[in-house]
Amino acid sequence: MRRLLKGLIVVGIAAMLVYVANASWAFGSPGRAILVSHLGMAQNFDERGLTMFNCKADRMRPPIQPYPENTIASVGKAFALGADVANITIHPTSDGDFVIFHDWIVDCRTDGHGVTRELPLAVLKKLDIGYRLTADGGRTYPFRGKFVGAMPTLGEMLAAFPGRSFMLVIKSDDPSEGDRLLAYLKLHHEDLRHIMVFGGDRPVARLHQLAPHLLAGSEGIARACLTRYLAIGWTGIVPASCRDTIVPVPFNYRRLAWGWPNLMVKRMARVNSVVLLIGPYERHSDRPGMNFIDTEDQLAALPRDFAGQIFTTRIDVVGPAARARFMLRQSNSDLAPSPTRP
Repeated sequence: MRRLLKGLIVVGIAAMLVYVANASWAFGSPGRAILVSHLGMAQNFDERGLTMFNCKADRMRPPIQPYPENTIASVGKAFALGADVANITIHPTSDGDFVIFHDWIVDCRTDGHGVTRELPLAVLKKLDIGYRLTADGGRTYPFRGKFVGAMPTLGEMLAAFPGRSFMLVIKSDDPSEGDRLLAYLKLHHEDLRHIMVFGGDRPVARLHQLAPHLLAGSEGIARACLTRYLAIGWTGIVPASCRDTIVPVPFNYRRLAWGWPNLMVKRMARVNSVVLLIGPYERHSDRPGMNFIDTEDQLAALPRDFAGQIFTTRIDVVGPAARARFMLRQSNSDLAPSPTRP
Protein backbone atom coordinates (compact mmCIF):
# COMPACT_ATOMS: atom_id res chain seq x y z
CA MET A 1 0.00 0.00 0.00
CA ARG A 2 2.85 2.37 0.87
CA ARG A 3 4.52 1.65 -2.46
CA LEU A 4 1.29 2.44 -4.29
CA LEU A 5 0.91 5.67 -2.34
CA LYS A 6 4.51 6.67 -3.05
CA GLY A 7 4.01 5.87 -6.72
CA LEU A 8 0.89 8.00 -6.86
CA ILE A 9 2.72 10.87 -5.16
CA VAL A 10 5.61 10.64 -7.65
CA VAL A 11 3.18 10.56 -10.58
CA GLY A 12 1.28 13.51 -9.14
CA ILE A 13 4.44 15.57 -8.66
CA ALA A 14 5.63 14.71 -12.16
CA ALA A 15 2.26 15.68 -13.61
CA MET A 16 2.33 18.96 -11.70
CA LEU A 17 5.84 19.76 -12.95
CA VAL A 18 4.80 19.02 -16.55
CA TYR A 19 1.73 21.23 -16.12
CA VAL A 20 3.70 24.14 -14.67
CA ALA A 21 6.39 23.79 -17.35
CA ASN A 22 3.72 24.10 -20.03
CA ALA A 23 1.40 26.62 -18.40
CA SER A 24 1.15 29.49 -20.85
CA TRP A 25 -0.17 31.93 -18.25
CA ALA A 26 3.03 31.57 -16.22
CA PHE A 27 5.27 32.86 -19.03
CA GLY A 28 3.57 36.07 -20.16
CA SER A 29 2.79 37.22 -23.67
CA PRO A 30 5.51 37.37 -26.37
CA GLY A 31 3.69 39.97 -28.48
CA ARG A 32 0.20 40.58 -29.77
CA ALA A 33 -2.32 38.95 -32.10
CA ILE A 34 -1.55 39.11 -35.83
CA LEU A 35 -4.42 39.01 -38.34
CA VAL A 36 -3.87 37.13 -41.62
CA SER A 37 -6.56 37.90 -44.20
CA HIS A 38 -7.26 35.18 -46.78
CA LEU A 39 -6.99 36.39 -50.40
CA GLY A 40 -7.16 39.99 -49.29
CA MET A 41 -10.82 40.55 -48.56
CA ALA A 42 -12.58 37.69 -50.33
CA GLN A 43 -16.15 37.12 -51.36
CA ASN A 44 -17.99 34.26 -49.65
CA PHE A 45 -18.83 31.05 -51.47
CA ASP A 46 -20.97 28.03 -50.72
CA GLU A 47 -18.23 25.40 -50.68
CA ARG A 48 -20.28 22.46 -49.42
CA GLY A 49 -19.66 19.34 -51.45
CA LEU A 50 -16.89 20.91 -53.52
CA THR A 51 -13.39 19.54 -53.94
CA MET A 52 -10.21 21.56 -54.33
CA PHE A 53 -10.55 21.22 -58.11
CA ASN A 54 -14.19 22.27 -58.60
CA CYS A 55 -15.15 25.65 -60.02
CA LYS A 56 -17.04 27.76 -57.50
CA ALA A 57 -17.67 30.94 -59.51
CA ASP A 58 -21.39 30.09 -59.62
CA ARG A 59 -21.44 29.34 -55.88
CA MET A 60 -20.74 32.90 -54.74
CA ARG A 61 -22.97 34.24 -51.99
CA PRO A 62 -24.34 37.81 -52.29
CA PRO A 63 -21.30 40.13 -52.56
CA ILE A 64 -20.00 41.60 -49.30
CA GLN A 65 -17.75 44.16 -51.01
CA PRO A 66 -17.37 45.58 -54.53
CA TYR A 67 -14.35 43.68 -55.86
CA PRO A 68 -13.06 40.14 -56.37
CA GLU A 69 -10.43 38.52 -54.18
CA ASN A 70 -6.68 38.64 -54.87
CA THR A 71 -6.88 42.15 -56.31
CA ILE A 72 -5.02 45.26 -55.22
CA ALA A 73 -8.36 46.76 -54.17
CA SER A 74 -9.35 43.77 -52.01
CA VAL A 75 -5.94 43.58 -50.35
CA GLY A 76 -6.01 47.30 -49.66
CA LYS A 77 -9.42 46.97 -48.05
CA ALA A 78 -8.16 44.07 -45.90
CA PHE A 79 -5.24 46.16 -44.65
CA ALA A 80 -7.60 49.07 -43.92
CA LEU A 81 -9.82 46.77 -41.83
CA GLY A 82 -6.91 45.66 -39.67
CA ALA A 83 -5.10 42.87 -41.49
CA ASP A 84 -1.41 42.60 -40.69
CA VAL A 85 -0.69 39.99 -43.36
CA ALA A 86 -2.42 39.41 -46.71
CA ASN A 87 -2.61 35.80 -47.86
CA ILE A 88 -2.52 35.77 -51.68
CA THR A 89 -2.24 33.02 -54.30
CA ILE A 90 0.54 33.27 -56.88
CA HIS A 91 1.22 31.58 -60.22
CA PRO A 92 4.25 31.88 -62.50
CA THR A 93 3.48 32.96 -66.05
CA SER A 94 4.89 31.29 -69.13
CA ASP A 95 7.17 34.29 -69.74
CA GLY A 96 8.82 34.68 -66.33
CA ASP A 97 6.49 36.87 -64.30
CA PHE A 98 4.19 36.02 -61.36
CA VAL A 99 0.49 36.85 -61.19
CA ILE A 100 -1.93 36.79 -58.28
CA PHE A 101 -4.92 34.59 -59.06
CA HIS A 102 -6.62 31.79 -57.14
CA ASP A 103 -7.39 29.13 -59.75
CA TRP A 104 -5.17 26.62 -61.55
CA ILE A 105 -7.08 27.38 -64.77
CA VAL A 106 -8.61 30.68 -65.86
CA ASP A 107 -11.78 29.12 -67.31
CA CYS A 108 -13.74 29.13 -64.06
CA ARG A 109 -13.83 32.84 -63.20
CA THR A 110 -12.69 34.68 -66.31
CA ASP A 111 -13.60 34.99 -69.99
CA GLY A 112 -10.40 33.14 -70.95
CA HIS A 113 -9.25 29.57 -71.34
CA GLY A 114 -6.16 27.63 -70.30
CA VAL A 115 -3.87 26.75 -67.42
CA THR A 116 -2.86 29.92 -65.60
CA ARG A 117 0.86 29.15 -65.51
CA GLU A 118 0.94 28.19 -69.19
CA LEU A 119 -0.24 31.64 -70.35
CA PRO A 120 1.92 34.73 -70.94
CA LEU A 121 1.39 37.89 -68.93
CA ALA A 122 -0.02 39.78 -71.94
CA VAL A 123 -2.87 37.27 -72.23
CA LEU A 124 -3.57 37.18 -68.50
CA LYS A 125 -3.68 40.97 -68.38
CA LYS A 126 -6.52 41.05 -70.94
CA LEU A 127 -8.84 38.81 -68.92
CA ASP A 128 -11.98 39.89 -67.10
CA ILE A 129 -11.31 38.28 -63.73
CA GLY A 130 -14.88 38.76 -62.48
CA TYR A 131 -16.57 37.55 -65.65
CA ARG A 132 -18.23 34.36 -64.35
CA LEU A 133 -18.86 35.26 -60.70
CA THR A 134 -22.57 35.00 -59.94
CA ALA A 135 -24.65 34.76 -56.78
CA ASP A 136 -27.99 33.91 -58.39
CA GLY A 137 -27.34 30.98 -60.68
CA GLY A 138 -26.28 33.06 -63.67
CA ARG A 139 -29.13 35.58 -63.79
CA THR A 140 -26.72 38.40 -62.99
CA TYR A 141 -22.93 38.81 -62.99
CA PRO A 142 -22.17 41.73 -60.65
CA PHE A 143 -18.45 41.97 -61.48
CA ARG A 144 -18.58 41.32 -65.22
CA GLY A 145 -16.84 44.04 -67.24
CA LYS A 146 -15.58 45.87 -64.15
CA PHE A 147 -12.25 44.09 -63.68
CA VAL A 148 -10.82 43.63 -67.15
CA GLY A 149 -7.03 43.65 -66.83
CA ALA A 150 -7.20 43.67 -63.02
CA MET A 151 -5.19 40.49 -62.42
CA PRO A 152 -2.14 41.98 -60.65
CA THR A 153 1.42 40.82 -60.94
CA LEU A 154 3.20 40.06 -57.70
CA GLY A 155 5.50 43.00 -58.41
CA GLU A 156 2.52 45.35 -58.71
CA MET A 157 1.08 44.09 -55.43
CA LEU A 158 4.35 44.53 -53.56
CA ALA A 159 4.80 48.02 -55.00
CA ALA A 160 1.25 48.99 -54.02
CA PHE A 161 1.87 48.11 -50.37
CA PRO A 162 5.54 48.70 -49.55
CA GLY A 163 6.56 47.42 -46.14
CA ARG A 164 3.42 45.34 -45.71
CA SER A 165 3.54 41.62 -45.03
CA PHE A 166 2.31 38.84 -47.31
CA MET A 167 1.78 35.10 -47.16
CA LEU A 168 2.35 33.82 -50.69
CA VAL A 169 0.53 30.59 -51.57
CA ILE A 170 2.17 28.35 -54.18
CA LYS A 171 -0.36 26.08 -55.89
CA SER A 172 2.10 23.65 -57.46
CA ASP A 173 4.52 21.02 -56.18
CA ASP A 174 7.21 21.99 -58.69
CA PRO A 175 10.52 22.55 -56.86
CA SER A 176 11.75 24.95 -59.56
CA GLU A 177 9.03 27.36 -58.51
CA GLY A 178 11.03 27.94 -55.34
CA ASP A 179 14.00 29.08 -57.41
CA ARG A 180 11.83 31.30 -59.59
CA LEU A 181 10.02 32.91 -56.69
CA LEU A 182 13.14 33.72 -54.72
CA ALA A 183 14.82 35.21 -57.80
CA TYR A 184 11.69 37.28 -58.46
CA LEU A 185 11.58 38.62 -54.89
CA LYS A 186 15.26 39.57 -55.08
CA LEU A 187 14.67 41.27 -58.43
CA HIS A 188 12.00 43.41 -56.80
CA HIS A 189 14.25 44.09 -53.79
CA GLU A 190 11.66 42.63 -51.43
CA ASP A 191 12.65 42.30 -47.78
CA LEU A 192 12.13 38.60 -47.00
CA ARG A 193 11.27 39.48 -43.40
CA HIS A 194 7.91 40.62 -44.76
CA ILE A 195 7.28 37.41 -46.69
CA MET A 196 5.90 34.01 -45.69
CA VAL A 197 5.27 31.18 -48.15
CA PHE A 198 2.90 28.23 -47.99
CA GLY A 199 2.80 25.63 -50.76
CA GLY A 200 3.74 22.18 -51.95
CA ASP A 201 6.33 20.18 -50.06
CA ARG A 202 8.91 20.27 -52.87
CA PRO A 203 8.99 24.02 -53.69
CA VAL A 204 8.98 24.80 -49.98
CA ALA A 205 11.89 22.41 -49.39
CA ARG A 206 13.75 24.16 -52.19
CA LEU A 207 13.07 27.56 -50.64
CA HIS A 208 14.46 26.31 -47.34
CA GLN A 209 17.64 25.30 -49.17
CA LEU A 210 18.01 28.65 -50.90
CA ALA A 211 16.84 30.92 -48.06
CA PRO A 212 17.02 28.95 -44.79
CA HIS A 213 15.46 31.66 -42.64
CA LEU A 214 12.50 32.43 -44.91
CA LEU A 215 9.28 31.38 -43.19
CA ALA A 216 7.95 28.67 -45.50
CA GLY A 217 5.50 25.89 -44.76
CA SER A 218 3.57 23.07 -46.40
CA GLU A 219 0.99 20.50 -45.37
CA GLY A 220 3.68 17.85 -45.06
CA ILE A 221 5.92 20.03 -42.89
CA ALA A 222 2.97 21.09 -40.73
CA ARG A 223 1.92 17.47 -40.20
CA ALA A 224 5.44 16.41 -39.22
CA CYS A 225 5.90 19.41 -36.91
CA LEU A 226 2.60 19.02 -35.05
CA THR A 227 2.88 15.24 -34.72
CA ARG A 228 6.33 15.48 -33.16
CA TYR A 229 5.50 18.50 -31.04
CA LEU A 230 2.47 16.76 -29.56
CA ALA A 231 4.72 13.83 -28.69
CA ILE A 232 7.66 15.68 -27.11
CA GLY A 233 6.53 19.29 -26.64
CA TRP A 234 5.80 18.69 -22.96
CA THR A 235 9.59 18.67 -22.45
CA GLY A 236 9.93 22.14 -23.96
CA ILE A 237 11.83 20.70 -26.93
CA VAL A 238 10.75 22.00 -30.35
CA PRO A 239 11.30 19.45 -33.15
CA ALA A 240 13.61 20.36 -36.02
CA SER A 241 10.64 20.02 -38.41
CA CYS A 242 9.10 23.07 -36.73
CA ARG A 243 11.99 25.39 -37.64
CA ASP A 244 11.58 28.37 -40.05
CA THR A 245 7.99 27.51 -40.86
CA ILE A 246 4.29 28.19 -40.38
CA VAL A 247 2.62 25.99 -37.77
CA PRO A 248 -1.17 25.84 -38.35
CA VAL A 249 -3.19 24.86 -35.27
CA PRO A 250 -6.88 23.93 -35.78
CA PHE A 251 -9.26 25.81 -33.47
CA ASN A 252 -10.88 22.65 -32.11
CA TYR A 253 -7.53 21.01 -31.27
CA ARG A 254 -5.74 24.05 -29.91
CA ARG A 255 -5.80 22.98 -26.26
CA LEU A 256 -3.93 19.77 -27.10
CA ALA A 257 -0.83 21.74 -28.10
CA TRP A 258 1.73 21.92 -25.30
CA GLY A 259 2.01 25.46 -23.91
CA TRP A 260 -1.05 26.72 -25.74
CA PRO A 261 -1.29 29.50 -26.62
CA ASN A 262 1.47 31.95 -25.82
CA LEU A 263 4.14 29.62 -24.50
CA MET A 264 3.83 27.63 -27.73
CA VAL A 265 4.09 30.91 -29.68
CA LYS A 266 7.20 31.77 -27.69
CA ARG A 267 8.79 28.37 -28.30
CA MET A 268 8.12 28.53 -32.02
CA ALA A 269 9.47 32.07 -32.22
CA ARG A 270 12.77 30.79 -30.78
CA VAL A 271 13.15 28.60 -33.88
CA ASN A 272 11.97 31.37 -36.23
CA SER A 273 8.46 30.01 -36.75
CA VAL A 274 4.94 31.36 -36.31
CA VAL A 275 1.77 29.78 -34.94
CA LEU A 276 -1.23 30.24 -37.23
CA LEU A 277 -4.64 29.58 -35.67
CA ILE A 278 -6.97 28.20 -38.34
CA GLY A 279 -10.62 27.16 -38.22
CA PRO A 280 -11.86 23.82 -36.89
CA TYR A 281 -10.43 20.71 -38.51
CA GLU A 282 -13.20 18.34 -39.55
CA ARG A 283 -12.07 14.89 -40.67
CA HIS A 284 -15.19 14.35 -42.75
CA SER A 285 -15.80 17.95 -43.77
CA ASP A 286 -17.57 18.74 -47.03
CA ARG A 287 -15.51 21.93 -47.37
CA PRO A 288 -12.09 21.76 -49.09
CA GLY A 289 -8.89 23.32 -47.82
CA MET A 290 -8.28 25.11 -44.54
CA ASN A 291 -11.09 26.54 -42.47
CA PHE A 292 -10.91 29.95 -40.90
CA ILE A 293 -11.50 32.03 -37.77
CA ASP A 294 -14.47 34.08 -38.93
CA THR A 295 -16.70 34.79 -35.94
CA GLU A 296 -16.66 36.93 -32.83
CA ASP A 297 -17.47 33.83 -30.74
CA GLN A 298 -14.22 32.20 -31.87
CA LEU A 299 -12.25 35.31 -30.90
CA ALA A 300 -14.01 35.41 -27.53
CA ALA A 301 -12.65 31.91 -26.82
CA LEU A 302 -9.08 33.24 -27.00
CA PRO A 303 -7.30 34.99 -24.11
CA ARG A 304 -7.04 38.75 -24.36
CA ASP A 305 -3.25 38.53 -24.53
CA PHE A 306 -3.28 35.98 -27.37
CA ALA A 307 -0.08 36.46 -29.39
CA GLY A 308 -0.42 34.04 -32.30
CA GLN A 309 -1.57 34.62 -35.86
CA ILE A 310 -5.27 34.36 -36.75
CA PHE A 311 -6.28 33.16 -40.21
CA THR A 312 -9.56 34.71 -41.38
CA THR A 313 -11.61 35.07 -44.52
CA ARG A 314 -13.88 37.64 -42.85
CA ILE A 315 -11.53 40.48 -41.98
CA ASP A 316 -14.61 42.74 -42.11
CA VAL A 317 -15.92 40.89 -39.04
CA VAL A 318 -12.71 39.78 -37.33
CA GLY A 319 -10.76 43.02 -37.81
CA PRO A 320 -13.06 45.26 -35.74
CA ALA A 321 -13.76 42.48 -33.21
CA ALA A 322 -10.04 41.79 -32.75
CA ARG A 323 -9.31 45.48 -32.21
CA ALA A 324 -11.81 45.47 -29.36
CA ARG A 325 -10.73 42.17 -27.81
CA PHE A 326 -6.95 42.39 -28.23
CA MET A 327 -6.70 46.20 -28.25
CA LEU A 328 -5.20 46.27 -31.73
CA ARG A 329 -4.85 49.39 -33.82
CA GLN A 330 -6.77 49.91 -37.07
CA SER A 331 -3.82 49.02 -39.31
CA ASN A 332 -0.24 47.82 -38.99
CA SER A 333 1.41 50.96 -40.37
CA ASP A 334 3.00 51.64 -36.97
CA LEU A 335 4.46 48.18 -36.48
CA ALA A 336 8.11 47.24 -36.31
CA PRO A 337 9.78 46.31 -39.63
CA SER A 338 8.81 42.63 -39.29
CA PRO A 339 5.08 42.40 -38.57
CA THR A 340 4.93 38.73 -39.54
CA ARG A 341 6.77 37.90 -36.35
CA PRO A 342 4.56 37.64 -33.27
